[in-house]
Amino acid sequence: MIRKVLVFLFLFNLTGCAELQQVVNQLPQTSGVLSNADIASGLRQALELGINKQVTKLTQKDGFLNNDLAKIMLPDELQKVDKTLRDIGLGSLADEGLKILNRAAEDAVKEATPIFVNAVKEITFADAKNILLGSNDAATQYLTSKTQTALYDKFNPVIKSSFSKVGADQVWNNLITKYNTIPFTKSVNPDLTDYVTAQALKGVYAMIAVGEAEIRTKVGARSTALLQKVFALQD
Repeated sequence: MIRKVLVFLFLFNLTGCAELQQVVNQLPQTSGVLSNADIASGLRQALELGINKQVTKLTQKDGFLNNDLAKIMLPDELQKVDKTLRDIGLGSLADEGLKILNRAAEDAVKEATPIFVNAVKEITFADAKNILLGSNDAATQYLTSKTQTALYDKFNPVIKSSFSKVGADQVWNNLITKYNTIPFTKSVNPDLTDYVTAQALKGVYAMIAVGEAEIRTKVGARSTALLQKVFALQD
């Protein structure tokens, strides 16, 4: 398909309109010569499909907690807290702490869609061409570069509010206080809001990458005629 498009562009530079139309008429009808606008629209469709299908999974109850790609674990400095609590029979308390982190991320991701929609609308033909013929996660990289700062700014206060809403401050204070009373342990007092915000972003982009990989590698995932034509160019 790419070779046919290149031939078409080469002939465009060598022929007049009448000759060009004659060449086009001789191409197989299934060749699907695409305009710049078609390619950009196809990439927008692909990203919208990935966002709608994959990112929305994270907003469901336990969308992070039950997802191996997105589940938020304790930060490294608190892994010892988790292990110690479980070793002394307080595993349920540790589980509750993990649940709160992941539920806060669920709340935050509900704020993401408008930011993604705006980024997708801004895709130019040059962007689309680079994404289409780029690496297998080129679309995900594009969205990351365009949305990461805005999403962080949106997620952070939501996560902070979510912690307050579900009593996370009290739970974590209880968890860490119990840990700090254990003999021969070093006291810790982390601020988890920034950590969970960063982990939530990682989860979002991981799911977008899943959607992108499906469309790039599985013809059956290309659910519209335009997607089929556009991604045939990269096959």
